[in-house]
Amino acid sequence: MPAGPAAAAVVLAVAALQVAEVTWSDEAESKASPRPGAHALKDLTPAERLAYLRRAQIWHRVDVASMDIRRGPQVPGAFEPMQAVTCRFHDKKMTGATPKFACAIPPDDVAKVKYRTSNGEVYAGVATTRLFWALGFATDAEYPVRLTCLDCPEDPWRSKDPRLPQVVFERAVIERHPDVEIAVAGKESLWGWNELDLVDERLGGASRAQLDAARLVAAFVQHGDNKAVQQHLGCAPEAVRRDAAGDETCDEPLLVVHDVGATFGRASLLNAGTVGTANYHEWSRVPIWKDPARCETDLGANFTHPTMKNPVIGEAGRRMLADLMAALTEDQIRALFEISDMPDRGWKEPKDRDRDGTLDQWVAAFHAKRDQIVNHTCPQ
Repeated sequence: MPAGPAAAAVVLAVAALQVAEVTWSDEAESKASPRPGAHALKDLTPAERLAYLRRAQIWHRVDVASMDIRRGPQVPGAFEPMQAVTCRFHDKKMTGATPKFACAIPPDDVAKVKYRTSNGEVYAGVATTRLFWALGFATDAEYPVRLTCLDCPEDPWRSKDPRLPQVVFERAVIERHPDVEIAVAGKESLWGWNELDLVDERLGGASRAQLDAARLVAAFVQHGDNKAVQQHLGCAPEAVRRDAAGDETCDEPLLVVHDVGATFGRASLLNAGTVGTANYHEWSRVPIWKDPARCETDLGANFTHPTMKNPVIGEAGRRMLADLMAALTEDQIRALFEISDMPDRGWKEPKDRDRDGTLDQWVAAFHAKRDQIVNHTCPQ
């Protein structure tokens, strides 16, 4: 077995090639660091982006039992649960495959809105982001609201015309991004779970235990649609440094898990929303461990370029997540499913309604799956 700096270089080179699709690491030099005062955080070279990734954090310590899951994170632009919000339809092209639209809230806030009672992401996205946030993992914020949209199509995702004076969405979700995104010039901000092997604790990045705990909570919620664009590299606003010319650097890069609507079901090859999103029948019966002896999780992949499938978890990561989840109170667990309204998730087809679960059933399933993590031991 080779030893010393040469071996380290080989390992890094192999890791970089494995994630070239999402890191552009074939163009980067691992020894490069961000150039202070060079440009904005969305205008990096591949080498600079890689340097930020290597020292990025995915978790910070929180007092789990004190986290108010019903209210959620109180970031700029936060809303109270089911707050009445009025906005004006904003004709902006939206990406993705689930119903959403842009809506302008005076004076100058253009918000991303998810809607439709049959859109499982309206429910599962709230539950997953609240869980990640309550445990200390970097994520976006999603707020369920009662939305009045002015000069609005009846179904904006389907057609932008005709416009009605107002349309009321009894339950919609507004998404907030509390961090500043970090990206290569001309590229989207993103990272793949396969890139986590490049994070280096010696450089100030997340520890192996923290990264494994993140992988395990992703498996817990069945985040199978984990292609690179579902995560982004970010910076805490208070950690952005701007010089006199307005050029930016980041003191605290973050690995943010942001598009987690296809969760609380069962990951599937076709990424079917009826199977993988807010589906009690599927989520309650998928086990945490595919191979308990190896601590290989049961997280299937789909055809949409996933970056993680059935991750193998080390004991330090399992123990870390077990301790965090054990700190959740009974009221917090119930709040998770109450605020997400998971028991009342709508379905497009009547035949799918047998996938529903009551509040008590969702809570019981959470306990059962948490016990599979808590009452287990992984190889060191």
